[in-house]
Amino acid sequence: MNHFCIKPGYCRFGILLKVFSCLLLLLSVSGMAQSITGTITNSDGEKLAQAEVINRTTDSRVTTGSDGSFTITVIQGDNQIAFYKDGHLFQEQTISSSQSNIAIVLQKVIELNEVVIQKEKDKLFALSHLKDIEETAIYAGKKTEVIVLDKVMANKAVNNARQIFAQVVGLTINEYSNGGLQLSIGGRGLDPNRTSNFNTRQNGYDMSADVLGYPESYYTPPTEALEEIQVIRGAASLQYGTQFGGLINFKLKLPTAKPIEVVTRATAGSYGLLTNFTSVSGTNGKFSYYTFFNYKEGDGFRANSAFSSRNFFINLNYQFTAKTSLHFDYTLFDYLAKQPGGLTDYIFNQNMYQSNRTRNWFDVNWNLFALRLKHKFTEQSDFSLQLFGLDASRKTVGFLANRVVSTDVPNTERDLITGKFVNWGAEARYLQKYTIKNYTSALLVGAKYYQARNAATQGPGSGGTGADFNQDNNTFPLYKSQSDYTYPNINFSFFGENLFRLSNKFTVTPGFRFETIRTQAEGYYRQINLDNAGNVLLDERHEENVVKNRNFILLGIGLSYKPTTNTEFYGNISQNYRSVTFNDIRTANLGVVVDPNITDEKGFTTDVGVRGKIDDRFSFDTSIYALMYNDKIGEFQARNPNGGGAPVRYRTNIGTGITYGWEIMADWNIAKTFFKENESFSWNVFVNNAITNSQYLKSRIADVDIKGNDVEFVPLLNLKTGTTAGYKNFIASLQLTYLSSQFTDAGNTPTDNSQENPYGIFGEIPSYYVADFSASYKWRRFKLEAGINNFTNNYYFTRRATGYPGPGILPSDPRTYYTTLQFTF
Repeated sequence: MNHFCIKPGYCRFGILLKVFSCLLLLLSVSGMAQSITGTITNSDGEKLAQAEVINRTTDSRVTTGSDGSFTITVIQGDNQIAFYKDGHLFQEQTISSSQSNIAIVLQKVIELNEVVIQKEKDKLFALSHLKDIEETAIYAGKKTEVIVLDKVMANKAVNNARQIFAQVVGLTINEYSNGGLQLSIGGRGLDPNRTSNFNTRQNGYDMSADVLGYPESYYTPPTEALEEIQVIRGAASLQYGTQFGGLINFKLKLPTAKPIEVVTRATAGSYGLLTNFTSVSGTNGKFSYYTFFNYKEGDGFRANSAFSSRNFFINLNYQFTAKTSLHFDYTLFDYLAKQPGGLTDYIFNQNMYQSNRTRNWFDVNWNLFALRLKHKFTEQSDFSLQLFGLDASRKTVGFLANRVVSTDVPNTERDLITGKFVNWGAEARYLQKYTIKNYTSALLVGAKYYQARNAATQGPGSGGTGADFNQDNNTFPLYKSQSDYTYPNINFSFFGENLFRLSNKFTVTPGFRFETIRTQAEGYYRQINLDNAGNVLLDERHEENVVKNRNFILLGIGLSYKPTTNTEFYGNISQNYRSVTFNDIRTANLGVVVDPNITDEKGFTTDVGVRGKIDDRFSFDTSIYALMYNDKIGEFQARNPNGGGAPVRYRTNIGTGITYGWEIMADWNIAKTFFKENESFSWNVFVNNAITNSQYLKSRIADVDIKGNDVEFVPLLNLKTGTTAGYKNFIASLQLTYLSSQFTDAGNTPTDNSQENPYGIFGEIPSYYVADFSASYKWRRFKLEAGINNFTNNYYFTRRATGYPGPGILPSDPRTYYTTLQFTF
């Protein structure tokens, strides 16, 4: 039983929490916040639907209804309220709480060039970062970042994460040529592989393969369909789950207010890249919709490398009343990719374009469903309920020996690994605002139920060369790796946070999360040992039924102090927890062996920082942080304990580690500093820098001393900087990325560049830099985008794979070009 498990003291604490919540609910009805109403029209007297109304004083935000009306929470006295609608000038006013039936008139933008429109949006975006309270969520005191995709200059057709996440501090990214079909980001010492250390969501609901047992993201929404990406660091564990990294939520675009709007984007690029993204959206009375289809294909820059994908999404919404709405989402994602395999350090340095794997394939099919109900009982009471489900599969077939130099012999068996993910869940949230001495506070309570029954099999694949994902036991009955497992999982959680607004400048937000988790692995694996002549030395079938039950409470608290409307000091500390995954229970990876006694990770995250802006010229967010892991799961080089001849990466609870550092994101608006009079000119410069250190404080492995070693996946310097300038309808951007070297295992294994080294799974990731250029020009309904990624043509890599799609070094893209033509009608 770990130290987070419930004991008698925790039970008493649970009773106190219930009493505390009941008192707050009683308090919530004792004092109600004030509100004001109004209507927004344009200069022609037309009522404006879906206009933004933001109270900067209370951090509340609403949109107008179909008749242009709104109701928004205010405090007693003066309130700073901003109003915005696409195609209209941004407006901000000081409004007294005693006013009612306010009439706001927004002026249309006369000069509709891209820079002017973007400047008006910038005024809104400056206010659109996650507020203290948004619908049924509390973000006060947390380290939050929002990527507004309209402002991003990037190769969106391939989800270029290096550009898209350029202004999120401290992220490390696995970059390899796959058309952006999978996102792999980490940070603060977290393995980037398939973003498995974050809770990943689309429109607020889970989208990974299995939230607890296999939290890997094989599906990533296309950037061309996104409104924004919300990133909440480790303190998100209380509201969204136990991952150390926090939350990444992909918010897709909202339906247009027009009856119908069609946007189509066609992209062509290097190495046979062809994509098309077409969306259709509209609003008709109470009904609205948004749907898209995205097709991609490409050859990749290495031999034996190609992919094609199809992605369909539909969102249907019905606004029953001003207070009640229903939303349905369905996502289909299907892709097939040929994988060129990994390289050794010597081969990479000789020629990173080569491949000696001709029969490796990967296939994904994703079906994601969600139904969300939103209801406002009163102007101070919000409720949301979402039901979500996943029916998906992942299949891989190929020659995955961890000796990269081993020859892939035609007509021999291939490793076949399949996964089936079937799960569903429900999450309910209730947020009640209340007033104490005219200050608006809020209580959030919620519960989540999650159930999964997933399956994984491993066995002999066919001896052919194509994408054949059928097991071939008849031809290869003595294949060395055979297993068949089912993973039934059940998870229930109850969570709560309360924002206490002690003054108009200071808030305190304590919170908790109770989790009960049951993970299970039932099935068998077959162990077959052959001698060099192919004779059977051992053939045993091992039945397993591993059950892990856990109950624990996570606690946290956030503080926020805002001396002015443009400056905030924040701090938080939250406990974190990460359960062992399917692969940690029974691995199917030839390059990794897992300790059978591996257990969950525990620890905490803390942030202390200040963020804000100076006039409209300079914005910043700088903080220091620490992330502590107990029982951290890590890997080191070892002899195969199962008797294999090749060394492996051994995976276990390796010890106690800490990652800490200083992060800063700063944006300077040069145009507003020196060229205020020229509304058609824009120029910004940003710097995003993280200086991070790490260390293993204690080793749990008797014969492997990692104490004092660096934590893996932690570059000391992680710098991204760039500039964007525009004049009228032309905008261009330049970005530079630099990362210092980082280790890939807890043993800090040095790199072996010798020709005799047959492995690519051990060693460092060397330091590297990458430079990207992007530009766009808009003319009426057309928009042309083009760019050069890695225009200095640096050869580098960001990942040493231990299994799929390697093993070995996976090189990142060399210089590539792209051109996109967009048409809106």
